[in-house]
Amino acid sequence: MLVLGIETSTPAASVTIGSEQGIIASSLVTRGAGPGDFILPAVEFMMEQSGLSYRNLSAIAVGLGPGLFTGMRVGVATAKTMAQALSVPIVGASSLDLLAFDVRYSDKLICPVFDAKRSEVFFAFYRQVPGGITRETSFTVGSPDRLVAEIQGSGEDFLLVGNGALLYKDALEKVDKVEFGSMAYAFPRAASLVELALPRLFMEDYDRLFDIEPYYMRRSDAEINWDRGMQRKKA
Repeated sequence: MLVLGIETSTPAASVTIGSEQGIIASSLVTRGAGPGDFILPAVEFMMEQSGLSYRNLSAIAVGLGPGLFTGMRVGVATAKTMAQALSVPIVGASSLDLLAFDVRYSDKLICPVFDAKRSEVFFAFYRQVPGGITRETSFTVGSPDRLVAEIQGSGEDFLLVGNGALLYKDALEKVDKVEFGSMAYAFPRAASLVELALPRLFMEDYDRLFDIEPYYMRRSDAEINWDRGMQRKKA
């Protein structure tokens, strides 16, 4: 089963083609081209270099965030369009889940942390279980100070990973019993998305196309600015 994974919820957009036998091709960009300019050319390049075509794909997997609005929208819209055009199933996964899965062998409580802009972060807590991870909290958006308070309140050892953990390291490292993941775990990867999607696809645990939506944790800047403009006009 060949699966195309699309992950664009953070500044590191990536696409991967893989199967239960391993990764066939993968491409990643962290700056420059936006997701809209990157995804399809990257997929076509991987197809050409690996001797595949779109008709070889069995399914699409997509990262749902939480993350950056534009990236999530473009990635999800592209994945849904491709799944519909190719008549193949689609599955979605949280991008926080993907990053936690990458460090699943840690015996500490795992906390992936994404930069959410506006001096906030997206985060959730995970624990290692046989065969993977389990999420122990809901997705949260808040200040680094809020994350510090929740870590302190748990009383456990933590492994913090993600670009948000690195960005706010000075504030977060004041907490006792906290370890930071390396820059290799700054962003979720489409390769992990494919790996997580495969068991679901084999069990035919697909998502309905129109149920696939990004995890919007708050309103976009455009919506906030629109409301402010309308309020000024009314004033």
